[in-house]
Amino acid sequence: MHRPSAVEAEIADELAVVRPALVSRYAAALPGARAAVLSRLWRGLAHDPLPWVARREPDRDGLTLRLTDGRRLRGPRPDPYATAAYVTVVRLDGVAYGDPARLTGELAVPHSASFAAELAHSVASLALSRAGAPEEGGEDAGEWPRWDWEWEQRVVDGHPFHPNCRSRPGFSVADQLAYGPEHRPVVELGLIPVPAGDCLVTGVWPEWLRDGEQVVLPVHPWQAAHVLKREPAGRMAARPLMALRTLALPAGPHVKTALSARLTSSVRDISLGSVAASAVLSEFGESMAARADGLLHITRTLGAAAAGSADLAAVVRESPQEYAAAGERVVPVAALAATGLPRSPAWTARFARLALTVGLRLLELGVALEAHGQNLLVVLSPDGEPVRLVYRDLADLRISPARLAQHGIPAPELPARMMTDDERTLRRKVFGSLVAGALAGTTGSGPALRVALESAVRDLPRTPDLAALCGEPLPAKALTLMRLSPRAAGDEWAELPNPLQGEPEWGRPRNPAGECGDSGQ
Repeated sequence: MHRPSAVEAEIADELAVVRPALVSRYAAALPGARAAVLSRLWRGLAHDPLPWVARREPDRDGLTLRLTDGRRLRGPRPDPYATAAYVTVVRLDGVAYGDPARLTGELAVPHSASFAAELAHSVASLALSRAGAPEEGGEDAGEWPRWDWEWEQRVVDGHPFHPNCRSRPGFSVADQLAYGPEHRPVVELGLIPVPAGDCLVTGVWPEWLRDGEQVVLPVHPWQAAHVLKREPAGRMAARPLMALRTLALPAGPHVKTALSARLTSSVRDISLGSVAASAVLSEFGESMAARADGLLHITRTLGAAAAGSADLAAVVRESPQEYAAAGERVVPVAALAATGLPRSPAWTARFARLALTVGLRLLELGVALEAHGQNLLVVLSPDGEPVRLVYRDLADLRISPARLAQHGIPAPELPARMMTDDERTLRRKVFGSLVAGALAGTTGSGPALRVALESAVRDLPRTPDLAALCGEPLPAKALTLMRLSPRAAGDEWAELPNPLQGEPEWGRPRNPAGECGDSGQ
């Protein structure tokens, strides 16, 4: 019998006080939550370029990692694109571990203790999320949500590949129930007025968020209580979205708030630089979407404001639902698996073709979208067919001035961190988020992703970018390595087996040419 970790027990004790009706469901959800997080962790251990892994030895029954200190780590054959919890035990020198936090602690590598603590939070919070979710066949069964935020609140498990998919250190049980979108709360945003002269404002700040000579900033209640330590002057009801710090106002726009808590990997503030660049970036994004033959919309930033620091800032932008015609719905890609809509291999292939057509077209022009399952949304026709895409939150774009110039497009005045002509950086941004993220999360396994990609790439224009997608390993953020390298700046990357090259463990001989053929270049 598994002994609950200290964090699991702490969550249970808090839950018994604030929501006792969920205690038994929470306890029942813990084994599945451990397996879900362990499966994500095993993906990282199996594929991330970890400096203390000397070599990896696959065989018919599984994978053995030989560590630099002589120990052996053994687990099942990894599928880096699997979203199901398929790993229940990993053995370290023959000792079985079903708890990802305990395994990580026993590895005793640099920074493993802090990462183990994050994993313990991830397991407990994931079990709490599952405990509060509607039961299968309940209120969500077979129905399309009416409001845009309802789609997002159906995503219970968080990031499909990150071991910290539900890690929320600093959030109590009461905080998670009050603010976590999967718990479906109404959040009372605080309203803090700031003299206009003390505030950086770009775009057109809404009149309903002004009070005479003051700019009124929406503030997340956790931020107001724990960071700003001030009582707001007023309140505004909103619904939290997948990003947790971004909320939907009733029948209106979305508000992105600063939230100085570590969620998944990062502390989510809104930098002064991003506020300053928001209007230019929004206008540039719209102009580039117009070149995608009507297949892409960009949600416009209506206004951004900051009062002297990243701790007190907000961005107001359009709801993606603005781009739905009569009978259509706009669904975040991460929510597709939770919609209950039928998704056949043929449907997935059509969606993959749409997503790659847009992603590669923008990349050719010089814009690399970070189109993961949260930023990328798909417009579904009344009968559920994917017809267009919507992209939101432009802050993590990468833009190539050289590629723009080749098409006669002037480069926008944006922060230097967003500008690069490095082909590898641009392709990593697109392929790592769109293919290894959004499409992999939609298909749910390597074999299914291969089928979708093979069908999708056949009709795409033969470009060097497509050749790279088909013929090279697939990049993905090395999420486990990044959490074990907290002092390293920027992203770290792993190279995953490319489904288009027919990995042997997926039942086909390896084909280095992929399915794309000659690029024609």
